[in-house]
Amino acid sequence: MPVSQEYMDRLTHETLIRSASGYASREKIGSRAMLITPAQLVEEPLELNEALPEGRIEYTSDIRQVGPLSLAGRAELIVEHRGPKEFVEDIRLRAHFDGHFEALCARCLDPVQVPLKGDFDLIFRPENVDAETGEHAITEDETEIGYYEKSGLLLEDAVREQVLLALPGRTLCQEDCKGLCQQCGANRNSAPCACESRPSDARWNALAGLAAHKA
Repeated sequence: MPVSQEYMDRLTHETLIRSASGYASREKIGSRAMLITPAQLVEEPLELNEALPEGRIEYTSDIRQVGPLSLAGRAELIVEHRGPKEFVEDIRLRAHFDGHFEALCARCLDPVQVPLKGDFDLIFRPENVDAETGEHAITEDETEIGYYEKSGLLLEDAVREQVLLALPGRTLCQEDCKGLCQQCGANRNSAPCACESRPSDARWNALAGLAAHKA
């Protein structure tokens, strides 16, 4: 969507300073997080071709990224006109990611390698901008809506959410995983558990017989 001259005139000296700071930080991202601001996107979209290193993003306690996560896409500015002098600066983020992850088996807790790739197309609005009702140029039917903080959109936060959504809800090391012994905690895939051959407690047998008699 082209940016109107009225909107361009609205950009203040403070915004331009913020833009220059953003371009400087873009050139030396290194191991730091990447912040995307609307001011960066006024002149042209931001092309993304990143290799996010292992450890840059914290997922959950049982999910770990293995090696770099490749990310290719673009961020662009979409200006919503909600009134004669009311503008909303949306950030549209479209990207493809590809990488490898390690998740814990849901039964035996052994690490499982999970190759993962996916695409997303998201719109981020300034937080609290939709607190009041009104007509919007972009609807939720067109794309998913998120919100960014006053400082800008943190790329890593958006990627983290999409990776977690793309991962399977339940991971198994193998379909017939035997899991852990409920008594001693041993991995029953590695070796037979001695607990399986132990005689059961006679007190439990008595209770079982009592329950059967009442039935």
